[in-house]
Formats: sequence, C-alpha cells, structure tokens
Amino acid sequence: MNKQLLQSYIVKYDGNQKNLAEALGISLSRLNAKMNCYGGAEFTQSEMAFIKARYGLGDEEFNQIFFANLVS
Repeated sequence: MNKQLLQSYIVKYDGNQKNLAEALGISLSRLNAKMNCYGGAEFTQSEMAFIKARYGLGDEEFNQIFFANLVS
C-alpha cells in the first residue's frame, strides 16, 4: 500500500480523509486503519473499485497505490 500516493489523491480530489471516509460509508478511524494496514485492516475490493472510479485512476496508478509492496 502506497499511503503517500493515496493521500495525494485524497487531498487533490476530496480535500481531506474525512470526505473520503464519508463517501465510503466508513468512519475516519477505520479509513486510517486501512491506510496504515493497522490490525489487519484492508480495503475491500469494492472500496478499491470505488476509489479508482472516484479519482479516475488508471490501472498503473491503481496498482501503485494498492499493490506497491507486493512482489511479482
């Protein structure tokens, strides 16, 4: 997970994390847990698809954000 890259899109399109959390229907603390992979929290496939559509991410940007730490 590339938290910094996701954060840059959040700031650009939503202004802050609270707006994205509300759009996802989750609490701000839950969004932070997912962004920090805290306690095993992860974005669901539907949440990732929502973020991709909301920010108009291409496949490369999407993969850089959500799969940055995976080894191919």
